[in-house]
Amino acid sequence: MEKKEFCGLFGIYGHPEAARMTYFGLYALQHRGQESAGIVTWDGLKIREQRGMGLVADVFNERHLGKELKGSIAVGHIRYSTTGASLLRNAQPFLVRFGDWRLAIAHNGNLVNTMELRAELEASGSIFQTTIDSEVFVHLIAKHLNGGTIEEAVIKACERVKGSYSLIILANDKMIALRDPHGIRPLTLGRLDDTYVISSETCAFDLIEAEYLRPIEPGEMLVIQDKCLRSYRLCEPKPVRRCIFELVYFARPDSVVFGEVVYSRRKLMGQILAQEAPVDADYVMPFPDSGVYAAVGYSQQSGLPFEVAMVRNHYVGRTFIQPSQNMRDFSVRVKLNPVRSLIKNKRIIIVEDSIVRGTTIRTRVKKLRELGAREIHMRVSCPPIRFPCFYGIDFSSKGELIAANNSTQDIARYIGLDSLHYLTIEGLLQAVGADAADPQYCLACFNGEYVIPPCSEGGKHCLDESNALSW
Repeated sequence: MEKKEFCGLFGIYGHPEAARMTYFGLYALQHRGQESAGIVTWDGLKIREQRGMGLVADVFNERHLGKELKGSIAVGHIRYSTTGASLLRNAQPFLVRFGDWRLAIAHNGNLVNTMELRAELEASGSIFQTTIDSEVFVHLIAKHLNGGTIEEAVIKACERVKGSYSLIILANDKMIALRDPHGIRPLTLGRLDDTYVISSETCAFDLIEAEYLRPIEPGEMLVIQDKCLRSYRLCEPKPVRRCIFELVYFARPDSVVFGEVVYSRRKLMGQILAQEAPVDADYVMPFPDSGVYAAVGYSQQSGLPFEVAMVRNHYVGRTFIQPSQNMRDFSVRVKLNPVRSLIKNKRIIIVEDSIVRGTTIRTRVKKLRELGAREIHMRVSCPPIRFPCFYGIDFSSKGELIAANNSTQDIARYIGLDSLHYLTIEGLLQAVGADAADPQYCLACFNGEYVIPPCSEGGKHCLDESNALSW
């Protein structure tokens, strides 16, 4: 499934090469966003920044890391926009100067009451520089800084916002890391020698050889200063609703997210899928790379061989130029190419992680048919996506979600399959070790049960195009 990622956060406190370590951390998190990247550092006197559009390796060079981004404290961010246009001014970390404070904020998530808070702040004199919801945090924090501590200001700001957020805030010589009370977006704590490290995923710790300590808890705020760590509660505990798509799709399989080993959970999804929907076939295959680990689990549970009958070209960039408009399927073909000898007269099981619109999968299945596949069965390692996400994943409006308007049988016919089965919600919860009575995972894209209501007071949806910000 083709989905757009959201954001990745990385922070390090007290390292002599903080900017370079942050660069490596962002490099490991590149799968979470390829739109923009930024690093902000603090050397005790001055705050410095470098932000740019594009991949991490394109935004930073040796001059930035070795000379310009001085300091032992650094915060980094990579972005895919879920709100706000794809513009340099919207790249993070977002940096402001307020009195004696120098604040940099990196945000992963999506606020559902951005519009009303922004209108309120503008009415009281706040001037916004970007179209991102993250800037709302900065203005709310600034409002409460006079006469209070930065910790108090952050807590008061969080009392006003609704939605999903994992944040890393650089406030002069303090680094603050926190998750929203429902824990929707991930954030983890690690240590490199006597240095504390914060990251969206543990794969960034592996690259810099840092030790993974624990997840930052839902509703927890960590404050790092002078290499000392303090923990605060933002509010009274609320129902935990971690984003299950981190384990289904978004996180790297070599990461630990929400305390879970992603690889093991995806493989278990495939194993349960094989128990729910066995089918006689010649082999199991994924469309790389989305369904690989669930396909491994399906193969092991069913006893059917695992084959990679579609080979991915890993060197196709985002700016690949299609040769002509009438070659509509070219972007699909350039990414995946079939191993023809594996397909003719074969009964194939394709394991996918999810189906959103179904158009890309339909093109790929059509190609397998043209190459002589005798039967094509699809098994999907998550339930049907019937509702949009308002917490930071770029799922389409409900009208564009194929499962929102069609039965499983109709979807199978549209894609060109002999059979189609989605993992049940019960099977998915079993795979992630959750209790159906209190799943502690957000399942709203499957069942429409939103832990945070997605509508503003005015009745319009906070992410409707009619409410969108523009410049």
